[in-house]
Amino acid sequence: MTRLLSEHSIRQLPERADALLRGIGAAAPKPGTLVARTPITGDQLGTLRADTVADADQAIERAATAFRTWRSVPAPQRAAVVRRLAELLSLHHAELAELVTLETGKIGAEAAGEVQEMIDICEFAVGLSRQLYGRTMPSERPGHRLMETWHPLGVVGVVSAFNFPVAVWSWNTAIALVCGNTVVWKPSERTPLTALACHTLLRRAAHEVGADPQIHQLLLGDAEVGARLVDDERVALLSATGSVPMGRAVAPRVAARFGRCLLELGGNNGAIVTPSADVELAARAIVFAAAGTAGQRCTTLRRLIVHADIAGPMLYQLEKAYLQLRVGNPLERDVLIGPLLDGHAYERMRAAIARAIADGGELLCGGERVDGFGDEAFYVRPAIVRMPAQTAIVREETFAPILYVLTYRGFDAAIELHNAVPQGLSSAVFTTDQREAERFLAAEGSDCGIANVNIGTSGAEIGGAFGGEKHTGGGRESGSDAWKAYMRRATNTINYSDELPLAQGIRFG
Repeated sequence: MTRLLSEHSIRQLPERADALLRGIGAAAPKPGTLVARTPITGDQLGTLRADTVADADQAIERAATAFRTWRSVPAPQRAAVVRRLAELLSLHHAELAELVTLETGKIGAEAAGEVQEMIDICEFAVGLSRQLYGRTMPSERPGHRLMETWHPLGVVGVVSAFNFPVAVWSWNTAIALVCGNTVVWKPSERTPLTALACHTLLRRAAHEVGADPQIHQLLLGDAEVGARLVDDERVALLSATGSVPMGRAVAPRVAARFGRCLLELGGNNGAIVTPSADVELAARAIVFAAAGTAGQRCTTLRRLIVHADIAGPMLYQLEKAYLQLRVGNPLERDVLIGPLLDGHAYERMRAAIARAIADGGELLCGGERVDGFGDEAFYVRPAIVRMPAQTAIVREETFAPILYVLTYRGFDAAIELHNAVPQGLSSAVFTTDQREAERFLAAEGSDCGIANVNIGTSGAEIGGAFGGEKHTGGGRESGSDAWKAYMRRATNTINYSDELPLAQGIRFG
């Protein structure tokens, strides 16, 4: 089922990371205290100099200064930077994808898909640059025009997580830039090399089209550096992706200075499988959504709610598929499941399974560690746990490949069970009954920001707004009208008459 990494290939990973950065054109990072590791082996890829709070303050000031000019550049001209970035991303697609694999442990197909997502959102943003529409409304006063206009906010701070080290950055950055903002990016300290590569390409894109490269700033460091973005009044919008506890800490601090927050937090995603479902189709979708990226997606499927009459056939299909999943080195072409991020992730998975069993759950398959990759690399087989009820551990989000299976009888009970968790990111129903599908999508159905029919919970497209409700934070990124989060709205009244009527028919003097 697995192939051992050779000593030769283990030694080559740091050299390979250096070669990829050089191929992209990134300057060699200055050695320092920030350690870049690969979850493939747990070994170091290199060290980088970590930015300080003083560095963060200077980066914010450079972005604020650049904004004063950038905001006045016409949006279609601002889009030239993003268009050129898309071209450079396409040119370096393979190198970027391999860097993503090295730093996150994603398999090649998923890493390549993430890079493609960057290119797609750049194309979306370029088109958006000519569609930052306002509205004109009829005024109640004669000789007057009433309209809305949209303007850039200022400096946008972006804090991204390790599991999507480049896609989430691009969602925010491509749209923020065409909207006329400047960006300061604080990536996860676990993925500094991919961040350095993307920053290099964006700066190159700006330079090549004659824009100010200072419109984008990169901060590499720990939470203390990110905290500067949270508390600095020069940061008009903070877009932060991470855990619910992180959101609870960040949101009040940004609100205290009357800044704006865009939060993408935890997801404890569920899917309902009804008696009319195409079981084979559902099984394929469920396996990818539950086991892909080793369960380390915010949209990972974690709760499966199956009608009692088809639970047996459904679980048979899933267990059969899980036994065929190849766990191993994500650099190998036929591997489907790579490693967990680190030992902490592995211990959280073990603890969650133990709690589930203590609550009466039955471990049907998986959960064991796969050996042969070194003491500091943590590969596990995806687990399926059948639960008698939705206990406390099922209501929590464990960032690991654990699928909890619950059963139901009535569709109303299934929806109630589905919605009875604090998180509200992504959801799905598998059914061929149109009434069930429509009810799931209606106001009384799924309470999540994403609700799908006959497709899994993961794999969102950039054309639709991405985000969730409840403890997921309520933010929206990427497509649709998510651009409005990156701009401020002004209501304008223009009097083109020689009279001065007041609104609501008020007469004064």
